[in-house]
Parts: sequence; structure tokens; C-alpha cells
Amino acid sequence: MASRKFKYQRREDSKAAEHCCVPLCAASSRFNSVLSFHTFPTDEGTRRTWIHNIRREKLNITSHTRVCSRHFIRHYLIEPSNPSGRRLLRKGAVPTLFTWNGFYVAEPGQKDVCSQVDENPVPVEGHHVEHDYCAVHDPPAADKALDQTEELRKEVERLRRQVEELSMSQRFSLGRFAASDDDIRFYTRFLTHSHLMAFWKLIEPASHNMIHVSRLRANTTMSEAGTAGSALGQPVQPIDEFFLFMVYLSLGLEQRDLAHRFNVHESTVSRIITTWANFLYTILGSVRIWMSEEAVKAHLPIEFQDYPDTQVVMDCTELRCQTRSSLLLQSDVFSGYTFHCTFKGFIGMAPHGAITFVSSLYADSVTDKELFEQSGIISLLKPGMAIMVDRDFLVDECVPCKVYRTAYLSRRERMSADEVQETQSTARLMVHVERLIDRVKQNKLFDTVIPLSITGSINELYTVACLLVNYQNGPLVKASLKD
Repeated sequence: MASRKFKYQRREDSKAAEHCCVPLCAASSRFNSVLSFHTFPTDEGTRRTWIHNIRREKLNITSHTRVCSRHFIRHYLIEPSNPSGRRLLRKGAVPTLFTWNGFYVAEPGQKDVCSQVDENPVPVEGHHVEHDYCAVHDPPAADKALDQTEELRKEVERLRRQVEELSMSQRFSLGRFAASDDDIRFYTRFLTHSHLMAFWKLIEPASHNMIHVSRLRANTTMSEAGTAGSALGQPVQPIDEFFLFMVYLSLGLEQRDLAHRFNVHESTVSRIITTWANFLYTILGSVRIWMSEEAVKAHLPIEFQDYPDTQVVMDCTELRCQTRSSLLLQSDVFSGYTFHCTFKGFIGMAPHGAITFVSSLYADSVTDKELFEQSGIISLLKPGMAIMVDRDFLVDECVPCKVYRTAYLSRRERMSADEVQETQSTARLMVHVERLIDRVKQNKLFDTVIPLSITGSINELYTVACLLVNYQNGPLVKASLKD
């Protein structure tokens, strides 16, 4: 397309120059009174279309960012009713005429613009492109070229999505399994992908302030080994770091295995696990899980109608750990019940199945009574409450409330009929807390022997696994007295 050379005429009456932000456009209100300069629309959809069309995706838009009228077809321009008025744009107007698609439109009243001369034209972005304001494009050819441009844009977008889908199918990440609730359940213990994403929305805002553990040391180690993130693949996104941590809990995989799956260095896996264990321990631990008496009674299941004052059902659990080389240390964590080195803790459950108390882990040498006293739960109990425990949990003297317990013979030969009936009743109810503990131990990390390498963070990992149960699954005991 031929164009006539010209230079802009300086406007002496211009006080504050306005410039067009379109690439390769040198339009300025200082040199041209014919053009009008328009601010970006407030409508988000139209604004995104403007940004996309002018090819300035990272443009910082302010009240002074303008697009000149030469980039709009005449249909979009509303001429002023009087000479001193401003030219306006119709609602929904978008710029479509640019040097890269070969279109130039003569502005109304521009027939003499081509003869105006200025000795010092102002270049834009280091390159000056001469414009022929007198040239008028052929509408049919313009429409055809626009259609071709749109088709090419759609094809590029389709290919981009195809590449992303192919990359996603080959990369071990959460997005790969988003369509399969069975896989989500297997890898994370969350009931469905929707459950997982609902939980992610709760913690995602706080994750922006997460402090990564030993980041400097991890970076140094990777640099020395020559295996920085760029060599092993793209950095792991926060949601996939969370997914990695959940896979670690759920399947108990070796860190080397996780490194291969997520295409990162093994030290990065270790850092991610420790970071997320501390983060979730802090975030979930800040949420009050102990329920008031009124809340517990409001959700009391029918099965507990004979024990309506039950506040919490408690039971102990043990986690096996790797045998220490020191016989003295072995004696601290050796369990005579499992004949293995173990950690011991107990879980408190509201009658309807929600976890309301999680103790720290202790060496197995501690007695149930000592564990109960050191856990801090006694301060939460009140005289009007009752707790339900297993028959070996002898804490009657420690608590200010009633204790429901399965009866035991002690030195007697037989139990009374009432004791037998109560024992059977409480035993059926104690099954629920055993089922709850089983949910925690569905995380294979705790269903196997805990390696010594993670014993420093085992308390955080165990507590997080317990607290996650309240988010991962449906109700343990569904029916309540008020249903």
C-alpha cells in the first residue's frame, strides 16, 4: 500500500500532549488537532479486548493511557455537535486498525493533513512509521483480512491448549488427575476433587506468606550438584507442592520416588514436605476444633441417646518407628503391646465423628494416664460433661466429670447383667473412634514403620493428618437426635 510522506504539524495551543500507546504509532496531540485520544474502557471484557488487539498484554494502564482515533473504524466514532466538543466512542467500541494488518482510515477533516510539515517528528519505540492519513482502506478487503486474522488467532489458541493438555498428561501434577475422583481419593485421601479444591481455597491466601524451610541451603545443594530447577523441569507450582505433600502422606512414598514423579531434585522434595508440614500444622492448628457443650448436643447422634452428656470419645493409637541403634533410646519408645518401637498419642472425637482433640506424640514408655495429664485436655473438661474411654484408660481420678468406660472383671469372676449390657453398649460406640483412627492411618506414611529421618517432624505430620480428616471425608456418624 503506497503512502505519502509527511511530518506532523506542531500545535502551539497544546498545553499537555497526549500520546497513542499502540506500538508503531507516533500520534501525539501536540502535533495533530484532527486526531482524538481515548481512554481505556472501564468494562473488564472490553478492556481486555483493547489490550489484546493493540498487542500490549503487560501494559500498565493509567488515566493518561490513550489510543488515538485512527485505530477505530468510523462507525465507532461519535462526532461532536459543536466545534468545541469532544469526539466520543460508541459503547463497546474496540480498536481494529493497525500498521501490522495494513489498515489506515482517514479521519474526518484530514484532507489537508498530508501537506502539513514539521521538521522534528517524534519516533515511537525507536522506530518511526510514516502514516498516510489520506489513504482509505477497501472495506471488503479489510473485513476479509480481519476474518483471516481471527481464524489464525483461534488456531493459535487451539494449538496452545493442545500443547498444554499434552504437557499436563505427561506431567505428574494435580491437574492430571482432576477429572478422576478415584485418583484424587487414592493420592490425597480427599473424597473428591471438589473437596480438595474447597480446602485449597481455604489455605491458598495464607500460602502466599509461607516461609520455605532451608531454602538457601536447598538452593546451595542443588547448585553444587548441578541440578537446579531449570535442569530438571519447571518449578513446582504451589498447588502441586501441596499435592506432593498429600501424596507423601497418603502413599508414604520414598522421597526419591517423589523426586522422579515430580521431576525435581530429591532435596527439593524434602524441603517441600517439611515446609508444608509446618505450614499446615500452623494453619490448621490455629482453627479451634474443640466444640462447646451446646454444639456437641446439637449434633448428638441417635446412637448416643443413652449417653447424652458425652462430650468426647477418646482412644490411644501407636505409630511404629524405625529401631534406634542405642539400646537406651530403644527403651524409651519400645512398646510391650506391639513389641516394637513406637510413638503414642490419643485422639478425641465428638459423638458425631468430628475430631475435636489431638494430643502430641510421646514415647511409648509413657503411661495412658501420664499421656492424658500431659495432653492438656483436662482443662477443657467441665463437671457437666462426660467422656467415653476404653477399659484400660484409668483416668477417673484426673477428670472433673463423669467417665463412661467398658467394664472389666478386675478380681471378680463375672460381671453383673447391667455391667454386661453397658459394656456392650459402650463397646459399640467406641468402634466409631477406632474407625476415625483408621481414617488417619489410611495415610500409608503412618501405617508403616516411620523412618528415623523424619522423626524430627513426625509430630507435625501426624497432627496435620489428624486435622485433615475433618476436611477430607463425609460425616462418620450421620444421624443425629434432631434430624
